[in-house]
Amino acid sequence: MFKWIHRFGSAPFVYRLAGALSPWVGMACLILLCAGIYIGLVVAPSDYEQGESYRIIYVHVPAAILSMFVYVVMAIASAIFLIWRLKLADVVAQASAPIGASFTFLALVTGSLWGKPMWGTWWIWDGRLTSELLLLFLYFGYMALRAAIEQPQSAARAAAVLAVVGVINIPIIHYSVEWWSTLHQPATISKMGESSMHPSMKRPLFMMIFGFQLLYAYVLLIRMRTGILQREARTSWVAQLPEVARD
Repeated sequence: MFKWIHRFGSAPFVYRLAGALSPWVGMACLILLCAGIYIGLVVAPSDYEQGESYRIIYVHVPAAILSMFVYVVMAIASAIFLIWRLKLADVVAQASAPIGASFTFLALVTGSLWGKPMWGTWWIWDGRLTSELLLLFLYFGYMALRAAIEQPQSAARAAAVLAVVGVINIPIIHYSVEWWSTLHQPATISKMGESSMHPSMKRPLFMMIFGFQLLYAYVLLIRMRTGILQREARTSWVAQLPEVARD
């Protein structure tokens, strides 16, 4: 069993595995997102309070969830890199940062678009919005720190430390609506107790959440392959790849 797990530390194995998985993950992502968007925008009924404007939830909520999920993945991968010096863990962290920043930016933009008709303002400095904005800055800081240090190993270690320390912001985002007085509504979907959403509205929301997770997985696989090629460019196994040999 441990020998099988050890294979995930092999760059050639992970490169080929990512190449084999990415088309299937991409197809599943496309199906889920198309179905979720259609059901959420066309089939699901209007909300009795917010009318049609609530439908932005099918982009905003998945983006907000993935903004935190990706950062947790990045922090765990960074911790693994710092403790066990596993290079592929650093590849995962580095590949995840731009994806997480994109999800966070999308969550902030769609939140502002949703907030204008609901709150009468595009932005307010409450706990949830401010901590989500801080998350975007953490992503930017991680990428900027890697770019600012010329020595790759030093850049990777410094960025990994920032990622691990910054993970403290994730529970702050999650519990901000409970800890402080805020305009932002509490969680619509609760793990404990019944959801406030009708099943006809909740089903496409889950489809979009899973679709966004597959989108992250798909882009991550592609970016990991690129990152592995860049790091292993001078190795013999890369030179023997058909796609490299043709170039």
